Amino acid sequence: MNIAVLGAGGWGTTLAIHLARKNHRVRLWEVFPDYALVLQGKRKNLKFLPEISIPKEILISSDLGKVIFKAEVIIIAVPSFAMREVLEKLKIFDFSGMIILSATKGLEMNTNYRMSEVIEEELGDKIKWAVLSGPTVAKEVARGTPTTAVVASNDGKVAAILQRMLMGNRLRLYTSSDTIGVELGGCLKNIIAIAAGIADGLGFGANTKAALLTRGLAEMQRLGKKMGAKAETFIGLSGLGDLVTTCTSKNSRNRNFGEAIGQGKKMEQLLKKTEMVIEGINTTSVTCHLAKKFKVEMPITNAVYKVLFKDKNPLTAVNELMNRKEKTE
Repeated sequence: MNIAVLGAGGWGTTLAIHLARKNHRVRLWEVFPDYALVLQGKRKNLKFLPEISIPKEILISSDLGKVIFKAEVIIIAVPSFAMREVLEKLKIFDFSGMIILSATKGLEMNTNYRMSEVIEEELGDKIKWAVLSGPTVAKEVARGTPTTAVVASNDGKVAAILQRMLMGNRLRLYTSSDTIGVELGGCLKNIIAIAAGIADGLGFGANTKAALLTRGLAEMQRLGKKMGAKAETFIGLSGLGDLVTTCTSKNSRNRNFGEAIGQGKKMEQLLKKTEMVIEGINTTSVTCHLAKKFKVEMPITNAVYKVLFKDKNPLTAVNELMNRKEKTE
């Protein structure tokens, strides 16, 4: 198939490499012209994936029209804050008949929208779209580590097309019709990963990590059900699967960020030192708004919010969580 991947971060580059290995015709869009030239010349993404070579068959360009020309599928793998801007750029082209696949795990600030809602608002509700999620650490997928993921769409035929397109010897794809649950699972787990990282930074152990994963999953489920998702989706790949990976992997930027916070570093300092987007930061803020809107109790999320945005001492936040009123499981 002819596939355009928009966004040359770690995940976008990984997807392009994976699809090229499957002999698809792949074009990769990098927003900054200077860095697109670096990618073309070095055939490596030195910022985000320095140890993996980019196959010479992949066309790399900052010219969006060239990248999406005659594409059958457009994969958008940009940070959530850039999704709407990229979609606005797409609107000037003829993308009729194309499938839009969101590989972005995040929520939009101000609107509190999921990425599929941003897609429909910008491109119209007639567009064919799907979302990709699951426990997919980019470096591991690029190395060919056995990985599973889920692609969700309101259109079963679209999900099946993308499943076949992505499926490989080391990447197994499942399909789902619960787009809300799959999207929420993929972004809400980043909040719990920050909490897990804070616990690691404070020197806590396996008991604490298990408690955060278990009770964090309960929070994710509660909000998801109120927003129209299926409860069982959250014990699948985009829920529990992604949660475990993101909370435990040394390659998880959200967990690593949380660990630094737990060690006493400040968010502003950390963000100045990295080019990587920590999706869990904005997701924490948006999710607190959603929790209030849907009247859902999310104590871990609220604690992370207070640590990040209200400068609450992480250890104080832990003590407050532990000393809440007794309740049944």
